[in-house]
Amino acid sequence: MPKILGIGNALVDIIVTLEDDHLLDEFQLPKGSMQLVDRTFSDQILNGTGSMRKTIASGGSCANTIHGLASLGVETGFIGKICHDEFGSFFLDDLRAKKIRPYLFFSPTENGRAISLVSPDKERTFATFLGAAMELAPENLVPNLFNGYDIIHFEGYLVQNHALLTKAMELARQNQLKISLDLASYNIVEENLSFLVNIVNDYVDILFANEDEASAFTGLLPRDALETMARGCDVAVVKMGANGSWIKSSDAVIPIQSHRVDIRDTTGAGDLYAAGFLYGLVNRLPLDKCGQIASCLAARVIETEGAKIPEHKWKEIRKTIEKL
Repeated sequence: MPKILGIGNALVDIIVTLEDDHLLDEFQLPKGSMQLVDRTFSDQILNGTGSMRKTIASGGSCANTIHGLASLGVETGFIGKICHDEFGSFFLDDLRAKKIRPYLFFSPTENGRAISLVSPDKERTFATFLGAAMELAPENLVPNLFNGYDIIHFEGYLVQNHALLTKAMELARQNQLKISLDLASYNIVEENLSFLVNIVNDYVDILFANEDEASAFTGLLPRDALETMARGCDVAVVKMGANGSWIKSSDAVIPIQSHRVDIRDTTGAGDLYAAGFLYGLVNRLPLDKCGQIASCLAARVIETEGAKIPEHKWKEIRKTIEKL
């Protein structure tokens, strides 16, 4: 089977269930966004959540996608930077448990963490302290990291480091990997728009965005945004939550229905959508099947708390995929 490599921020997610949105206003965190914060502000947010319910899991957008692919039996690897601390060890152990090949670099800087604040309506807002993750540098990347892989998946959060993202995509292209990019948070797209447009046109084969990110990228509503996105890559995907998703490749436009489920937490929905879609691609399935698998995985992850699908659900998921 073809192999998929990921590169992203090696973070640990701290998921906080909010009683209301007062805390978001207090800390001036735009609802639904991802804000980069320093260690001090991260600690202030955690202290401000007091006794609110919290859970911890390894995270980072790309790592979540790679975990999903590994759970479906795809051979995977992950490139990132961690610290030799408790959170860094937690992240590494989680990769090894899934048989994901780690290509990790180490830093004395404290490991990164993403505080995911889940509102009562299940929308999530991230306050992310990148820590060691932000020290992944262009000079860490060498051609042999990419050997033997067929697709590389990037999280859009890496766009903060233009030099790193550019070098990684250049090396991926030199090694003939297909390049997949998830645009990440709408505010990250807005802040890096011209760079992102150039990157997509020059390198990207598969582009994912939710409707807010697609709007930030194109200035258009989802259906028109899809058309614009597809001009720069082979496959474009716009995700619209409960309203399903659109896929475009060449002249084909494919609508995908969402699954109706009880939502507990939308964290990881886009990451697992990408996992399902890329699983279909590496198995040479038609795009409508790729979208159906993607929608299935997104539905399963929002039924649970956090960005990982519980282990006991994967057997049922694999059976569902076989029937598609």
